[in-house]
Amino acid sequence: MNVTELQLRETLATVLNRPTEEIAGDANLVLLGISSLEIMRLVSRWRRQKLPVSFETLVTEPTLDSWLAHLNAA
Repeated sequence: MNVTELQLRETLATVLNRPTEEIAGDANLVLLGISSLEIMRLVSRWRRQKLPVSFETLVTEPTLDSWLAHLNAA
């Protein structure tokens, strides 16, 4: 299952409570306000959807572009 950029952008917009167009692909999501708890919740959600996801990778590379590449790597 692949995640599209739009799907991920919409998910992050909801979590960050921001319009989708305010989330640049290379913006640091932590600086935009995402917390480690919210990242853990997303990891759990994506794992239930059978997506291969690593919490450590998301925290280490907290950008939409990096997350999209990670979620679609397998």
